[in-house]
Amino acid sequence: MKPNVLVLRAAGTNCDAETAHAFAIAGAEPTVVHVNRLRERPALLAEYRILAIPGGFSYGDDVASGRVFANELMSALRDELLRFVDRGGFAIGICNGFQVLVKAGLLPRIDGKAEQQATLTDNLSGIYCDRWVRTVGNPKLCQWIPDDQEIELPVAHAEGRFVAPDAVLDRLEAAGQIALRYSSGTNHNGSARDIAGICDPTGRIFGLMPHPERFLRWENHPRWTREPRREEGDGARYFRQAVRRASEG
Repeated sequence: MKPNVLVLRAAGTNCDAETAHAFAIAGAEPTVVHVNRLRERPALLAEYRILAIPGGFSYGDDVASGRVFANELMSALRDELLRFVDRGGFAIGICNGFQVLVKAGLLPRIDGKAEQQATLTDNLSGIYCDRWVRTVGNPKLCQWIPDDQEIELPVAHAEGRFVAPDAVLDRLEAAGQIALRYSSGTNHNGSARDIAGICDPTGRIFGLMPHPERFLRWENHPRWTREPRREEGDGARYFRQAVRRASEG
C-alpha cells in the first residue's frame, strides 16, 4: 500500500504544493493539512506514515525562522508528535521545516531528549542566499539518504547556519547523525562542520536546508541544456528512498 503523507502547513508556508507533488511522484499518497486542522483533531496524525514540514516563512519568521511554528507544535501537539516518532513514523523538515524541527527539539534528540540542542541562525554573510550547492549524503543511518553520491541542490535562506555546542557536534559525528554535508567550497552559510542536514538517532526524522522538492525534473537544473539529459532531478531520490523505506515497515 502507498504510505500516507501529511504535509503540514501554516501561515507563510509556500512549498507545500511542491513537497506534496514530490511524494506523489515517489509513490505516496500526500495530503496538505493546515496546522489548525491538526490542532482541532490531533489524532489525525496517527493516520499517516510520513510527516513533512515544508519550506517557506512560517508566521513571517517572526522572532526567528521557524520559532513560532515550533512553539505551536510543542505546546499544542507535543504528545502526538512524540507518539508518531516512537511508533516508527518518518518525518522530513525542509529549510523552514528543518528550522522548525530543530527548534521544536525533534532534531537531533541526542539521548532521546525532545528539547532544543542546536539551532539554525543567520548566514555568516548576513544576506539571504539563493543558489545551487553541492552536497554529499551519508546513507549509513539516515533512511532518507539513498547513497553517498555528490549531488547539486538549490538553497534559499537567510538563517541556514547550523550551530551547536562542540559536545553536541561531536555526538552527532560519532552517531552518524550528520546526514548531509555541503561539499568543500560550497558551505555558503558557515554551518558548523559543513552540516546541511541531520537526522535523529533512528534515522527516520530528517531535516535539511537544501530544497530537494525543487529539483524533481532535470529541467529544474540551471545547466539542463548544457549537460546530458537525466530522467529526473536528483532531489526526487530522497523522496523515493523514504517512501520505499516507509513502505517496508
